Amino acid sequence: MRDFGTISGGDTGADSAASFDRLGARAPLSPVVVSVPHGGRDYPAAMISAIRAPVAALRALEDRHIDTLARAAHRDEAMVIQRIPRAWIDLNRSEQERDPLLDDGANPKHQGAPSLKLRSGLGLVPRRVGAVDEIWRGRLRAKDVAARIMRDYRPYHATVAAALRAARTRFGCAVLVDLHSMPPLGPPGEAAQIVFGDRFGRSAAARFVARIEVEATAAGIAHALNTPYAGGHILDAHGLPARGLHAVQIEIDRRLYLDEALDQPGAGLPATAALLRRMFAALADEALAGQSAIAAE
Repeated sequence: MRDFGTISGGDTGADSAASFDRLGARAPLSPVVVSVPHGGRDYPAAMISAIRAPVAALRALEDRHIDTLARAAHRDEAMVIQRIPRAWIDLNRSEQERDPLLDDGANPKHQGAPSLKLRSGLGLVPRRVGAVDEIWRGRLRAKDVAARIMRDYRPYHATVAAALRAARTRFGCAVLVDLHSMPPLGPPGEAAQIVFGDRFGRSAAARFVARIEVEATAAGIAHALNTPYAGGHILDAHGLPARGLHAVQIEIDRRLYLDEALDQPGAGLPATAALLRRMFAALADEALAGQSAIAAE
């Protein structure tokens, strides 16, 4: 696991200096840790004054109310929920994915081949979204993007990493759920409404995905694995199965928990939260069962 520095954020809520909430006791009660990086809706004043696009247009970057769903499903797990929006800084991108068309601190020599997301304007700080050609009024200074990394990006990842280490120490292994939502992939009954991602087997042992696939099937929810979403930087950074650190991404169709406009929590939220709760419990059970099997050998 990468060293993301010191931990930031409170035990059960927001720290005044943090841009995220950390739910759950500091001493882990579950081997499951939940990350919610794209649900933030608190647009900083500094951002409002610096963008040319209307805030409403930036909602397309949000996993709309995925934080509300996560809180409804939460029990004993450590859960880290970002409050600031993805448009400010994207926690599911590498620090090196800085856009040279926007960011004065971008250094192509250190980036290697730019990813498709970066070429599309969806780097560490998004440059565009949907039909909006440019989010920002002008280029971003290198020191300002560096400040976002230090203040918002690294503390979030440090908190996730610390929670995983604590869970592994207590339970022998830990499982990260990186929770997202997605626009509908197609009509109900014709397309998956939940997509699980494990970086094509690199970020988690197959038994963990198998357990949550069972829960989706039992609920009658069509699901897929790694297509079209296999997971991103968070899984790459925190999923190290050989070290007892597993990470899976769960993408949930917004129709399952939002209203018809896909804007506000809808009638399906309680049932979807209950399904997510069962998935968390199944992952915890699998983690503990696996360690018991190892101990018995």
